[in-house]
Amino acid sequence: MGLDSVRIIPNVRQRRRLRNLGATIVFENLVMPASLSSLPLIAIEIGGSKLQLATGDTSGFIAQRTRFEVNRKAGAEGILQQIDAGLQSLLEHSKPVAVGVGYGGPVNWRTGQIVCSHHIEGWDGFNLADWITNRTGLPAFVENDANAAALGEAHFGAGRGLDPVFWMNAGSGVGGGLVVGGHLYHGAPPGEMELGHLRLDRRGAITEDFCSGWSVDRLVREEIAKNTDGALARVVRQEGWVSGEARALTPALAIADRAAAEILDEVAGSMAYALSHAVHLLHPEVIVLGGGLALLGEALRGRVAAALPPLLMDAFRPGPTVRLAELMEDAVLAGSFAVAAQRLL
Repeated sequence: MGLDSVRIIPNVRQRRRLRNLGATIVFENLVMPASLSSLPLIAIEIGGSKLQLATGDTSGFIAQRTRFEVNRKAGAEGILQQIDAGLQSLLEHSKPVAVGVGYGGPVNWRTGQIVCSHHIEGWDGFNLADWITNRTGLPAFVENDANAAALGEAHFGAGRGLDPVFWMNAGSGVGGGLVVGGHLYHGAPPGEMELGHLRLDRRGAITEDFCSGWSVDRLVREEIAKNTDGALARVVRQEGWVSGEARALTPALAIADRAAAEILDEVAGSMAYALSHAVHLLHPEVIVLGGGLALLGEALRGRVAAALPPLLMDAFRPGPTVRLAELMEDAVLAGSFAVAAQRLL
């Protein structure tokens, strides 16, 4: 079987423009079997802090990616400038047939219009699909980023061969996605699997209040304020972190720090409680945990898997398998390739 090698290198002028806009250019230079090569595509991931563009195909293969750090103060216009620069560079070296987008917020997936952004101003009502088509001449398809990640893990990652697949993303926010029979379940518009906004009590507390990266950062800060000489405090001081304190849990757990374990027990318990509602309503065969908190690995997965069954009615126990995402930061990009392929065909 023959092999195709893909390497796409922007010219000097393009590299300069991309870097002026805050890009990091990563040449994957991957080798893939020719039999997996099919429709060439572009995928875009638009998050609250990260922007990625990639070339690839319907196998989920990523040939090249360009990363940008999002400047929130520049708003949607700043992100569009970065996307435009990335697209023009990619188009000079590839001939894609469509563009798939995973956007970090609610969208109208039928029209490609952004409903709003909870993090960055200037997106409300903007038709991103039309804008991309006008800039590239290619059909463009926009999905919520959690939906795209769910589709990516279902086709290329931890959900392969299982059905239905439920995705929980716990990062800067909390999202969810459901894949049934290989396709996303949307429900009536503007419905999505908004797991992060699932109410956990009648006073209005939602999953995102307890299970997002920011909420875990807060719990770590509160513990540091109470115990300035504890393991978490020492790690944060040593690393000089002024945000993203949840990262301190991993080294603290490695030395069996009790406070770190208690924080993770609390977070995993809240995740399991939210997921128990999804299980009772949707009955997935597998739950895939992704996002930044999934980098905690087995320490998180094991706790969620243990906390979930007691929350289920007897007939549904032991419940679905709980797995960590396999694609991690590639989930949205891989899923965006799948979004474009399915909608194009």
